[in-house]
Amino acid sequence: MRLLVTRPQHDGERTAARLRARGHHVTLAPLLRVEPVDFELPREPLSAVAITSANAARAIARHPRRDALIALPVFTVGRHTAEAARAAGFRAVECADGDKDDLIALLRARVNESSEPLLYLAGENRAGDLAASGVPLLTAVAYRFAPDVAAALAQGALDGVLHFSRRSAQAYLDCAARARILERALAPVQFCLSRQVSQPLAAAGAAAIRLAPQPDEAAMIDLVGPA
Repeated sequence: MRLLVTRPQHDGERTAARLRARGHHVTLAPLLRVEPVDFELPREPLSAVAITSANAARAIARHPRRDALIALPVFTVGRHTAEAARAAGFRAVECADGDKDDLIALLRARVNESSEPLLYLAGENRAGDLAASGVPLLTAVAYRFAPDVAAALAQGALDGVLHFSRRSAQAYLDCAARARILERALAPVQFCLSRQVSQPLAAAGAAAIRLAPQPDEAAMIDLVGPA
């Protein structure tokens, strides 16, 4: 298949390589770029860190208090995020192996109301957060997504497009609309990490949408299947 991968460069290169290994022709077009955000750590003691994106783990690489952060236990939403946390230096990593709701369930099982607060390293303008967990929580914005003005939709016919976030799906639609090729951009199969990711595409009129059974990269690769 001729596929377009729209996720940011770091993750997109890995996804493209895995798809090419299965015989697909892949174009990588990062429609968003990740920008770290300077943030201050709260003064009060923290019990642990919670992250819902690998971008948050990468964002602390140059933080002046990185050593203090990575000394804490960290709770992650999925395996990919857990791997990024370990790469950032965290040693005590506990993975919910699912989505945000699974992470909330894990936090409720591990943290009680009398615990010192967790630090949630989040993205700016996120689609959802961990406030519903009910556990003591402090939020620090560690990264943001910015539109990549250099990105453009791939030229020529496509059989499928992979969408890993609602934000990148919306960026795909916005780019297509600006280029006046929205109808053509909606024609390929839209492979989506979750129903939430698919919502902008469905609202825009995409007819062929396929959802991964689990919200992770491996499930997306399997969803596409071999060439």
